[in-house]
Amino acid sequence: MQREYRLRRRNDFRRAFRLGTSTANRQFVVYRSPGAGPDSIRIGISVSRKVGNAVVRNRIKRLVKEITRQWMDRLPDNVDLIVIARKPAAEMDYQQMHSSLRHLFRKSCLLTKETERMRNRGDSG
Repeated sequence: MQREYRLRRRNDFRRAFRLGTSTANRQFVVYRSPGAGPDSIRIGISVSRKVGNAVVRNRIKRLVKEITRQWMDRLPDNVDLIVIARKPAAEMDYQQMHSSLRHLFRKSCLLTKETERMRNRGDSG
């Protein structure tokens, strides 16, 4: 994930928690809030120490970054997202994590079936 797409500062995380809405499933929670700048999307990833040791936490963060990087062109503009991993995410492989995040992003209206269809046809839409 490129630097301009990262949500890094503590105040940005607090702002997203305060102003945003949350959607959850068993493995992840996503907070969605209005972005700070126009035409920008920023994503922050949080994995608690309760989920696992540093190796497990870093693996989860790498996989979430890769999955969301592939969806950047289909996510809405001017939004800040925070993805929080829960304990069951530690035992998931890439495909399971991809499926779980896709479900959660659709549930929170970040990905729509139309954009999924356009991607599958090869349109950049």
